[in-house]
Amino acid sequence: MTAFEINNDWITLSELENIISSNCTVTLSEKAKTEINNCRAYLDEKVQHSDQLIYGINTGFGSLCNTAISREDLEKLQSNLVLSHACGAGEEVPQAIVKRMLLLKAFGLSHGNSGAQLETIERLLYMYNNSILPVVYQQGSLGASGDLAPLAHLSLPLLGEGEVYMNGEKVASSVFLSKHNLAPIALRSKEGLALLNGTQFMSSYGSYAVANSIKLWNQFNLIGALSLEAYDGRLNPFQSNVNEIRNQLGQIETAKTFYANLAGSEMITRHKDHVQDPYSFRCIPQVHGASKDTIDHCATIVEREINAVTDNPTVFYDEDDVVSAGNFHGQPLALVMDFLAIAMAEMGSISERRVYKLISGTRGLPAFLVAEPGLNSGFMIPQYTAASIVSQNKQLCSPASVDTIDSSNGQEDHVSMGANAATKLYRVIDNCYTIQGIELLNAAQGMDFRTEKSSPSIENLRSNYRKHVPFVKDDCYLHPLIQKSKWFVTTQI
Repeated sequence: MTAFEINNDWITLSELENIISSNCTVTLSEKAKTEINNCRAYLDEKVQHSDQLIYGINTGFGSLCNTAISREDLEKLQSNLVLSHACGAGEEVPQAIVKRMLLLKAFGLSHGNSGAQLETIERLLYMYNNSILPVVYQQGSLGASGDLAPLAHLSLPLLGEGEVYMNGEKVASSVFLSKHNLAPIALRSKEGLALLNGTQFMSSYGSYAVANSIKLWNQFNLIGALSLEAYDGRLNPFQSNVNEIRNQLGQIETAKTFYANLAGSEMITRHKDHVQDPYSFRCIPQVHGASKDTIDHCATIVEREINAVTDNPTVFYDEDDVVSAGNFHGQPLALVMDFLAIAMAEMGSISERRVYKLISGTRGLPAFLVAEPGLNSGFMIPQYTAASIVSQNKQLCSPASVDTIDSSNGQEDHVSMGANAATKLYRVIDNCYTIQGIELLNAAQGMDFRTEKSSPSIENLRSNYRKHVPFVKDDCYLHPLIQKSKWFVTTQI
């Protein structure tokens, strides 16, 4: 894909990932431009010829919603809003997430229900297309009045304020504008609110998390199959008959995936002395499958959100109606991101249990997966590391969405805390890649003690992995191998 035109048609999450991964140029269609211009013209007419108070357009914000603003101060009101709301704190938002924010903000404003100028939306897309990435901070959004603080930081460069990353270097936004021969945007009525109201901070994290959860799920199935082989596990729990009578779609899909991953294996068909495997192997269809069902549900909610108009008030120019409502409230995203964090933490948890079994010195494997245990500690401590990360994931799964704190003098008296759900979820996802890398490190080591071959797909995984991470014969510095293993599962499968 070399170019993508925003036409306000439905965008699937897979299409979004293709747009982002292809680094294609994103532009507005003529249809989208017409809707944007029609909405802006309607709003200008409304403000010019009506004395009606319209929230955020000719009034103050939050609990100041009944304070009228004179016509000559409407543009100043909008720039003041962006400046005063840029109160982010904590760590910087990863640049990959910021780039999503730019794109999803442009998507949301392009529907022609927000009153944003065409120039403003095209500037957002210019920044996206040229990887001019605003410095945004992780803390500050309550996930209800829109992601106010992070979206304010995202919007500062439009005014020539704040900082951006340009060619990998952090510079003042004024430097970006000067080098690209651009003037600051003069925000018109409603525009500051359109930029700051919205769920694009949450939905950027959410879409990233869904894409990476699907990747992790597929890889946990592949690496889990390698662990099953290394542990001399049984194939019976993955038969279609026993899984289909449970009627759970994710479970059925997981079992089919394992069967496909193990097709043609010598190891899986050899005689087994044991009747049953531990739950971490035997219940893979049930546990991995439940997480897949959760991922699918979360994907549905996030996909709806990236196609939504989430600022306030909402403008229906063809109905002569400006509605002050609550589409900025992040509750749909907050709940599913908490849910997804739990689902992915469970994938990491059962992965660590498989690691624990692999180092146990049973099923014909040496203790701690090293030829001379005692003299060598082998893979004793990578399991500790995985256990520590699994425990942290459990702590991160305390739900953010059950919390709320009054803001704006009680006008905004129930909030979603979805932004905190989003940043916690991001960390759970990153932790899962580390756990997955540790399982692969152990599974490959264990399988190297077997004489039988696995399936072609598993042997291909082993072969590619061994190009980067060697078999460990004697104790060595393991941290670099864990880091390389995480790199492999993050980028190479």
